Amino acid sequence: MKTPPFKLHRPNSIQDAVNIASKLNSKGEEFDWVSGGTDLLPNYKWHINTKNHVISLANIGEMKRLESHHIGAMVTLHELENGPVHSLIQKGASSIASTLIRRSGTVGGNICLDTRCFWFNQTEDWRRSIDWCHKCDCDTNADCRVIPNQNTLCVATYQGDLAPCFMVLGAMIHLAGPDGQRSMNLDEFFALDGMKRNVLENGEFVTHITLPIESDQLVGDYQKLRLRESWDFPEAGVAASWKCNEGRVEELNIATTACESIPRLHSEQVAEVLNEWDGKESAKKLAEQIRKAVKPVNNTYFPPAYRRKMLRVLTKRALNGLLGGI
Repeated sequence: MKTPPFKLHRPNSIQDAVNIASKLNSKGEEFDWVSGGTDLLPNYKWHINTKNHVISLANIGEMKRLESHHIGAMVTLHELENGPVHSLIQKGASSIASTLIRRSGTVGGNICLDTRCFWFNQTEDWRRSIDWCHKCDCDTNADCRVIPNQNTLCVATYQGDLAPCFMVLGAMIHLAGPDGQRSMNLDEFFALDGMKRNVLENGEFVTHITLPIESDQLVGDYQKLRLRESWDFPEAGVAASWKCNEGRVEELNIATTACESIPRLHSEQVAEVLNEWDGKESAKKLAEQIRKAVKPVNNTYFPPAYRRKMLRVLTKRALNGLLGGI
């Protein structure tokens, strides 16, 4: 299908981008941000929620800064997997899609990845043939196809890989927009709604991610499930980080992705087992608690029951390094 026409804006600085967004907002014009375009442009070709204006962040040099504790939103996934960053971030980046995609896709794009659903991510002709869905209703007020008879909440699935890896390292996300700049913990950035996805206000965008110096003391791993290892989005993913001292686990963090509308940090489940940690049995108990806590729906390739079971397996795999190191 042909990409519908849109006007492309190419700011050269963060302030230029904010100014363009402010002007479009004042005129009531809708727009999208684009970084690498590996997700947005295919959706545009399928006529999924297209806008008349697109603001490219590709020319903003300050957003390409890459250091061990500062990662610009326009850093490519290829640069990230080979950059001076935590080994867990490198592993998460290297697992995304293909080499070709990683050379175009960006950190900000993967963090802000649009949620996915097999009723939504189809061509316009296909969607028209079976009626619209709540996320792309084309002003029909259509119900959700996954959970019938409701059009108040979208349950499309978030399938980004980097978010859980950053979350277990205590990352902060930094935003810029017409109302200024703000920062927050990454786990506070996401919104449990497949349409809104995150807390970005109209005209805001992600500028960079920062990691605390203390993250250097953490060891971690990322495990994922997908249909084709060289291409597909994750169907389930688990990131883990930990710090040990003289055979005792001092800190443990677990986050999951690709099973709900948001990536989730499992602080409550970890706290229940960490005080009485005894190795494999505690890891087994934690994996089971995470399986129960996450509730996928039937909108990706693998059925929900299988994805939940695999979360238990992936959690134990992600903790193998911890179990062997204490």
